[in-house]
Amino acid sequence: MVSALSHITFVVEDLNRMSGFLTHIFDAREVYSSGDNTFSVSSEKFFIIGEQWIAIMQGTPMPERSYNHVAFKIDDEEFDLYQQRLEDYGAEMLSGRPRVKGEGRSLYFYDHDNHLFELHTGTLEQRLARYQAETA
Repeated sequence: MVSALSHITFVVEDLNRMSGFLTHIFDAREVYSSGDNTFSVSSEKFFIIGEQWIAIMQGTPMPERSYNHVAFKIDDEEFDLYQQRLEDYGAEMLSGRPRVKGEGRSLYFYDHDNHLFELHTGTLEQRLARYQAETA
């Protein structure tokens, strides 16, 4: 039985550039760097964001962008703080999609390798309750 999400891996062109992105935007904590010791398919680094293990691996990034994304939970009170971090970093932000009031707020942004990220203030329970209310 699957018990939890183990880790998320992003293939990136430049490990150091992505390291800066993760630490600046997410307060990621680096816990491992392979350096010249490649135990996997390429050089890699591991980070912790919240309690989530994030791996980045050296390689050819995604050739194009899509709406596939990873969303991290933030508190609504921190929304403006994260928006400012993204602006200070110069991250390419997208305008948020139309939302039903009460399902939370989101910041969508790309890294240098075409990965789309979201910082979201809502929960699954809130979203389901709002969708249910709209269909009732």
